[in-house]
Amino acid sequence: MLIMEPVLETYEAADFTLWPTADQPADRLLVLSGDLSPLEVGTAMAVLAGYNKTQRRRHDPGPADGLAMLRRLVSVESVVAPGGLRLQDSATGVTVPPGCCFGLENWRDWQGLLDGETPWLGHDPTPGVEPSGSLVRLWPDAERPAGLPIELALSELPVLLESVRSALTGFLGLVEGWTVRDFPAALAARVVAKLDEDLAMSGSLREVS
Repeated sequence: MLIMEPVLETYEAADFTLWPTADQPADRLLVLSGDLSPLEVGTAMAVLAGYNKTQRRRHDPGPADGLAMLRRLVSVESVVAPGGLRLQDSATGVTVPPGCCFGLENWRDWQGLLDGETPWLGHDPTPGVEPSGSLVRLWPDAERPAGLPIELALSELPVLLESVRSALTGFLGLVEGWTVRDFPAALAARVVAKLDEDLAMSGSLREVS
């Protein structure tokens, strides 16, 4: 069985103190979905706010700094998110994680496979992508394509991407609830709208011809 999940790299949240966060996942990849705990949502928001901040504060953080950071998040030109899509084959145990610099904001680039394109999925490592008729073979590292690849049938891809969209939409719902608990409701709506627009979270996937 193939599992495709939107993941966020959590390194940015390692020393974050402006609001409560969860313990770091062992692999530093947080799966985004509507099933996250409030502390995990806090971790995700710490990553997004910290990774996109326009400047580092030199003074010790005060009570208003979390609010200021979220306001900066909604004011940046375009939110980017370290991470991407992780593809796993539960039968073989093979996992293809997102490469560096791909970014969760690019997750819909996977749809290019349906058009015969070979999307760039990041580097260090660079996932290997080999189209083969109605299949695409993927290796965790193109430079060291040892072991079994994941064989992805193109007919499965729309369903997998729809599962990603559903997970991201669920995450957005949690973000709104998390934000209104400690910050103005108007800001919560702006945060949700900004993430949804820049990370292309909830919009329908294009139809496959």
